[in-house]
Amino acid sequence: MDKGLFVTGIGTEVGKTVVSACLVRALAAHYWKPVQAGDLHLTDTDKVRHWAAISPERTFPERWALQLPASPHAAAAQERVRIELEDFTLPEGPGALIVEGAGGLFVPLNDTHTMLDLIVRLGLPVVLVSRHYLGSINHTLLSLAALRSRGITDIRLVFNGEEHPTTEQAIIRHGAIQPWFWMPELNAVTPETVAACAERIEW
Repeated sequence: MDKGLFVTGIGTEVGKTVVSACLVRALAAHYWKPVQAGDLHLTDTDKVRHWAAISPERTFPERWALQLPASPHAAAAQERVRIELEDFTLPEGPGALIVEGAGGLFVPLNDTHTMLDLIVRLGLPVVLVSRHYLGSINHTLLSLAALRSRGITDIRLVFNGEEHPTTEQAIIRHGAIQPWFWMPELNAVTPETVAACAERIEW
């Protein structure tokens, strides 16, 4: 926890950025998004900066900011560049760092490496964000298995959105993991609602 956390998800649109903002607020941490693909007019860094109510100095610039809203390897190919795993090193700064990945674990960075390889390279404990939908049990259990297969054992599971006890209990039982916290469904994501969620996180 002293170094920080890497926030990933079981897929896209499961709430990684909102959870990241809550963690930044709760830990008084810095934030870094290594790869941003698309939405350069309003990046995840912009969102976290606003939602967590932090100064620009508390965020680090993306290593890669790509125009196409697609998998990083495809977005990079359109711009005729290649993302290399060696491009990434943790930025240095005081306090903890929240790092947010793009998509899920097997999103390609290039023809060889995936987001999971980046997680291994950076060496931070992992926050896995899960959200209930048809298939989310399978996706969550597969994500847990993939992380553990690479020797990652410091995993903190977060359930995001409306509670679904049947789904959650299946993940807890078959995944042999207890959730770190539940992130409630937010009708509006604002600095106030993020601050309220941050206060509920126990360290």
